[in-house]
Amino acid sequence: PNDLEARNQFPALPTGLSPCELQRGRISIDSSNSHESKSPEFEAFYVLRPRGPSGEGKVLPIFAFMHAILENKKAHNTDKYKCSTLIVRRNKEFTIIIKLDRAFNAEQDDVQIEFMIGSLPNENKGTYITLSIGKRKHNGHWKGRVVEIQGHDVTVGITPDASCIIGRFRTFVAVMTDLGKWRTQRNVDTDLYVLFNPWDPADQVYMDKEEDRQEYVMNDVGTIYNGEFNNITSRSWNFGQFEEGVLDACLMVMDAGKVPLLFRGNATEVVRQGSALLNAQDDDGLMVGNWSGDYSGGTAPTAWTGSPEILLKYVKEGCDPVCFAQCWVFAGVLNTLMRCLGIPSRVITNFFSAHDNTGNLKTDIVLDDDGKVDRSRTKDSVWNYHCWNEVYVKRLDLPEKYSGWQVVDSTPQETSDGLYRCGPTSVNAIKEGELSYPFDAKFVFAEVNSDVIYHKSDKSGKMEIIYVDSAYIGKILVTKKKGSSTYEDITSTYKYQEGSLKEREAMQTAVRRGVSTKDYLPLTEAGVDFELQADTIKMGDNLKLTLNIKNQTSHTCTLSATITGCVVYYTGITSTTFKHENKSAIVESLTIDVKALEYMPYLVEQSNLLFVVYGHVEERDASLSSMRVVTLSPPELAIKVMTGSPRLGKEVMISVDFQNPYNFNLQNVQLRIDGPGLIPTKLKHYSQILPGASVKYKVSLFPQSLGKKVLMACLDCPLLRQVTNQLEFEVVQD
Repeated sequence: PNDLEARNQFPALPTGLSPCELQRGRISIDSSNSHESKSPEFEAFYVLRPRGPSGEGKVLPIFAFMHAILENKKAHNTDKYKCSTLIVRRNKEFTIIIKLDRAFNAEQDDVQIEFMIGSLPNENKGTYITLSIGKRKHNGHWKGRVVEIQGHDVTVGITPDASCIIGRFRTFVAVMTDLGKWRTQRNVDTDLYVLFNPWDPADQVYMDKEEDRQEYVMNDVGTIYNGEFNNITSRSWNFGQFEEGVLDACLMVMDAGKVPLLFRGNATEVVRQGSALLNAQDDDGLMVGNWSGDYSGGTAPTAWTGSPEILLKYVKEGCDPVCFAQCWVFAGVLNTLMRCLGIPSRVITNFFSAHDNTGNLKTDIVLDDDGKVDRSRTKDSVWNYHCWNEVYVKRLDLPEKYSGWQVVDSTPQETSDGLYRCGPTSVNAIKEGELSYPFDAKFVFAEVNSDVIYHKSDKSGKMEIIYVDSAYIGKILVTKKKGSSTYEDITSTYKYQEGSLKEREAMQTAVRRGVSTKDYLPLTEAGVDFELQADTIKMGDNLKLTLNIKNQTSHTCTLSATITGCVVYYTGITSTTFKHENKSAIVESLTIDVKALEYMPYLVEQSNLLFVVYGHVEERDASLSSMRVVTLSPPELAIKVMTGSPRLGKEVMISVDFQNPYNFNLQNVQLRIDGPGLIPTKLKHYSQILPGASVKYKVSLFPQSLGKKVLMACLDCPLLRQVTNQLEFEVVQD
């Protein structure tokens, strides 16, 4: 830019000097702090030269200034970040040391400290902050004070405002003189990052318990739950928010998404923007969602072990969306983004999650005249499980009781204000049925409260409602328990007990807020209840289903039942029907045998089977129906320590072993090993693993930090997904 443009950008530059009295400094290009990531940022720096002998002795040249990085980062709970740059938190004092060529005189000298972010720093917009010490002491929203003077060194304490913009700031020190301003030139080593501060009550993301902050901000490894509601399984996930390059990558995601800097001081806005930016559905965001089963253009969602690999790949490839992701990948990476920026967050799994794109709380299952699922007319789906996030935020836009945990979901399901995103929406508001508050409360309410409505169509296509299951959706919601790898049941934070007075009151409130009424009730009572049960089995084993029947009347009831078995994706979308069987009984239970050879040829990824039972009670001319998902367990992936013991900086040899238990080849196999503080992500490829054959992969670790560590391994190929395991151990001092 020319001199005039530069003066407009930096209003503090002196005026009234001729061009020969200004010496242009270097011009740097740095897009990392611009909200327009594709446009380079130009900064002009000026060094003032005093005029002749009259200026001698009046200026206070700055030799250098520096941050006490180690001490500051430890005080700000940022010492885990693998980054040589200073990282601080809002409303918490940090110190810098200014080195002068003579002793500082507070009565005569005027020193100014400047912090700038973005391409056009502006004091009114919070992107240009100045603090003055000395004779014209001045503080704005940020506070500054002289902590100590030792010889020519001045230690200054600086406290960023509790609501300031988060991101990477450029730092300068200037001396104000009668002749103008002396400013240090740009030095990336003196930049600093400002993050949200969950340790401070004045910050929007404050948490009052240290154990909560350690779990939801500082824990860099987590557990994400999947499987089925009565056989919950899990996989470890490397959040890796402190890994080298991850903080810059998280800021780059916001830069690439052109998130205005003014939004970046408000946690609610950062969360909402992050929800949209993590998927590439409509804005070239971070990850491409794919549920097709064909992942030949990238990495299968089931193959990832953590977030750093995805974030760093995104930056390395020029902000091109990373392929591919499904719900738990979106949730895992969004968790990293939030924790990295200082927002407390956790991953939630909702078992039997309704995808209700109309907000009418109805999930319609259509059965044909034979009692089989009519795939052409069944458009709604129930996800076997669905993962989203909760963030802990004070909602400045809502009544106080709706602050706290907020649902945010970056999996692209439906649009919100024109973009594929969801939330943040208050968990407390969901529970109370208060659905008129932003954002997307009705959609989340439907995910956990929809009714499953079974319709029966006759040969002419006429449909009637035969049964309503109001307890199937949102069967259980879980998250990782603090300080443990086991899960915590948090269903009661989303809804009251089914059938209770509080639950009915919440539903009435939801109806007043625009949710559809249950105008399809009541239905004729069948007088019979039944439940479909199945044991947990491994993929390739035979299966025995049991239909437990309970007669709730004093009369004989004859039940005619149709059992349909389908292969199903975890999103509830059915594939091939492999079983259709009719049974009739007066007895208390029925058993149905399912042979492996019936379902094995039709399996899709993640190995889920869906069984639907349609029953008709002849004596009452009433119908009922039920569903049961069976998740087939994958084979074991063994991981163990071979030699050595986990000591700081010392070698430990680990082996990962797998045997193909099937009578078919596993081709294009990918083994991924990952563990923060232990090893960068490693990949091993096998062209094929023959039936009965074994593979063993050995890897050396050199632990870089003390404490509890988790090493994760994942084996993935087109015919076999979700083969994971982890090894937990404590790294001690040698």
